[in-house]
Amino acid sequence: MSMYEITRKVVLNSASFEVDVHAPLVAKKAQPGQFIIARVGEDGERIPLTIGDYDREKGTITLVVQAVGFSTKQMAKLEVGDSFTDFVGPLGEPTKLNFEWKHVVGVCGGIGSAPVYPQLKELAAHGVHCDVIIGGRAKENIIWAEKFEKFCDHVYIATDNGEVGTKGFGTTVLQNLLDQGEKFDCCIAIGPVIMMKNVVKVTKPAGIFTSVSLNPIMVDGTGMCGCCRVTVGGKIKFACVDGPDFDGAEVDFDELMARQRFFKDEEKYVDEHADRICDLMRGGE
Repeated sequence: MSMYEITRKVVLNSASFEVDVHAPLVAKKAQPGQFIIARVGEDGERIPLTIGDYDREKGTITLVVQAVGFSTKQMAKLEVGDSFTDFVGPLGEPTKLNFEWKHVVGVCGGIGSAPVYPQLKELAAHGVHCDVIIGGRAKENIIWAEKFEKFCDHVYIATDNGEVGTKGFGTTVLQNLLDQGEKFDCCIAIGPVIMMKNVVKVTKPAGIFTSVSLNPIMVDGTGMCGCCRVTVGGKIKFACVDGPDFDGAEVDFDELMARQRFFKDEEKYVDEHADRICDLMRGGE
C-alpha cells in the first residue's frame, strides 16, 4: 500500500465526505485536537484538516472534509486507491483534557463533529460522563451521531428546519439543558466561528470553561503566513502553533470574524476561475 492512500471513503452529504488515509507515522503519534496538512497535486494548496479519528493498528487517519473551495473540491474527486501528494502531521498542540472532570458536553456545528469526537472519546475512556449536541441545517448535515452513541450518555440533535431533533441551533439545546439544571465542568465547542462565539455567550454567564478550535482560520499551518493570528486573553496567538484549541472566553471573536472577511472577494474569484489560474501557474497562456 502506498503512503497516504485513501483506504475508505464515505459521502456524508451533498458537501461533505469522510476518508481514511493510510499514514502510519501520523497515526502513531496523533492526539485529540491535532491536525494534518494535506495536498493534492504538485501545484496543490496546503489544506489544514483536524484529525477526526486515528487507528494506530491499521495506521490510518480519519478526516471529514467539506468541499467548499477549489482545493477541497479537488480532494472530493479522490476515490479509494488514490493518494494524497502530501500528508503531514500531527501538527498543533493536543487538547488539554482534564480527566478529573465529571461531566462534559460537546457542541458540534457542521463538520465540527469530527474534531469533537476524539476529545469526548478520550474523556469517556477515562470515566468522564459525556453528552454531545450535534447541530446542522438539516438531517443530512448531522454527522457521526451513531459514533457518539457508543460512549456518550446523551446525544442531542438540533436542525435549523426542525427535520430531526430540536428545531433551532445547538445553542438552543445547550441553553435548555442549563435551564433544566444540568451541570457541566467543560464545554467543547467546534464549528463555524459564529457558532463558537454564540456557544461562549451561553456558557460564559454559567461559568463553564469552554474550549473552542480555531482550525477554520488556519492556512499555512506552520505559523509563517500569519493568517491565523488571533487575540486570546489580550495577547497575540497563532492558531496553528499555539492551538488550535483555546479558552473560548478569552478569544476576541469580533476581531477574528472581521479578519475572516478580508479576502472574501478574492476567494470567490479564485473559486470561480480556479482552472484558468492553475493553467497560468503552470506556465500556460
